[in-house]
Parts: sequence; C-alpha cells; structure tokens
Amino acid sequence: MSTIYIATGWDRPLASARRVVSFLEGHWETFQERRKRARLRTALSDLSDGELADIGISRGEIDYVASNRAIDPRSAVCPP
Repeated sequence: MSTIYIATGWDRPLASARRVVSFLEGHWETFQERRKRARLRTALSDLSDGELADIGISRGEIDYVASNRAIDPRSAVCPP
C-alpha cells in the first residue's frame, strides 16, 4: 500500500507540511527565548545598584547576563 502513495506522489504534501511545521516550531522557540531574555533584562534593570551588587553583577553586565543566561559572569577570571 505504501508503494501506491509513493508512486502517486501523495507523500509529498505530508513531507512539505512537516517542513513548514518544523520551520514554524523553530521560529516559535526563538521568539519565546527572545521574550524570556527581554523579561529578564527588564527585571534586572528594575533592581537598584545595591541589589545588583548583592547578586554579583553590575548595571553594565545586564545585557550580557540576559543574552547568555547559561553562563555565570562570576566564573570569568580577570587577568591581574
């Protein structure tokens, strides 16, 4: 039965639909990640300088922390 579908081309719309869905899923995940970063950036910007110092970042590091959430900026070693 599968050879009938392959020979007639009935499998092509399904493959095309899968590509479209995969494309949309990828963009949706990217969009969601961008929104998470924006919310984090806003939350950190609303903190005072003292509160930021308590968690170990400065105001200038907010963009870096929001963009690289998996990287801990405190683990970076500064040269002497």
